[in-house]
Amino acid sequence: MELITTVFSHFDSAIAIILVLGGLIFIHELGHFLAFRSLGVGVVTFSIGMGPKIWGIKKGKTTYQIAAFPFGGYVASVGEYSKEVEEIGFTQEEAVNNRPAWQRMYFAFAGPFANLLTAWVIYTLLSFTSGMNILLPQVGLMLPDSPAAASGLQEKDLITAINGKTVSSWNEVPEIVNNSGGQPLTFTVDRNGTSLDFVITPKKMPRTNIFGEEEIAWLIGIQPLGTVRNEELGFSASLKQGVTQSWDMIVLTLTGLKKMITGSVSADSVGGPLLIGEMIAKQAENGLVSVLLLAALISVNLGLLNLLPIPVLDGGLIFFCLVEMIIRRPVPEKLQERLMQLGALLLIGLMVFATFNDIMRWFK
Repeated sequence: MELITTVFSHFDSAIAIILVLGGLIFIHELGHFLAFRSLGVGVVTFSIGMGPKIWGIKKGKTTYQIAAFPFGGYVASVGEYSKEVEEIGFTQEEAVNNRPAWQRMYFAFAGPFANLLTAWVIYTLLSFTSGMNILLPQVGLMLPDSPAAASGLQEKDLITAINGKTVSSWNEVPEIVNNSGGQPLTFTVDRNGTSLDFVITPKKMPRTNIFGEEEIAWLIGIQPLGTVRNEELGFSASLKQGVTQSWDMIVLTLTGLKKMITGSVSADSVGGPLLIGEMIAKQAENGLVSVLLLAALISVNLGLLNLLPIPVLDGGLIFFCLVEMIIRRPVPEKLQERLMQLGALLLIGLMVFATFNDIMRWFK
């Protein structure tokens, strides 16, 4: 009985993992598929998952299938993996290898673009249906012996202005303080309906950024209380908010990737499928909105990582096409094959390393 209870307690989480990962992979491959079909390229196989086929159906000339290993998928166009064309029922006009480089670059870009577009759609829909939560500039925990504590500022004080400039969200506070250069700032706060002014001089103090790095910044030693206000957004404002959130997530992802490459962020932070599944399972406990926000984050990461100029990834194919357009001839097939093999080994090694990190986290 205990085993049955345990299984059912994790059933919702398992469904969430399957829907999020499977859904994002499907959207990515659908982007490639629609791009191929939009320019008349034949598709041999549309596969969700990699490895042996566990289910499939053939419609027209295309086989649609689900494969054994869920972390991946592919759309095999005519002439992409084999030179057979007429032999499998297609024409030379439908073969991708007969298309110019700009079209092949478009085919490769369509998958990552579909993921980035999905993130924008999620952020837009959530903004339209749930509004936008804004963290209030309300004082929470204060560090002992900090400038804020010494000034007489108290927990629950609502910051309404700094140096006469109106403050409406918490995000404005650390930005203004850090840009002060250590000059005294006048904080106007609302304390139980009474307006009070406090002159606070920031000092350089250590803080940890979103990537876990310690940095020195001008601070006054306060944290937000955590209270929020919700603003309803119309459709046009939701579209704009969707763009803003998508762009912020793209910048955040690229910054994190840059920090990993340069070594300023530990390689131990790299996570694989197990960590992703664990994150989805945790968010599933918090409701649909949390799952959708995580799905948008994963979708952005999936789109950007596939654009890296690594052979076997979409970015590698785009790179080959760009080189072909510059030198006016295709990159030699043997060179492409060898680079593809190196790219595959790199990705396999990265996957093994990420999975190892996932397993080691369980023992920490």
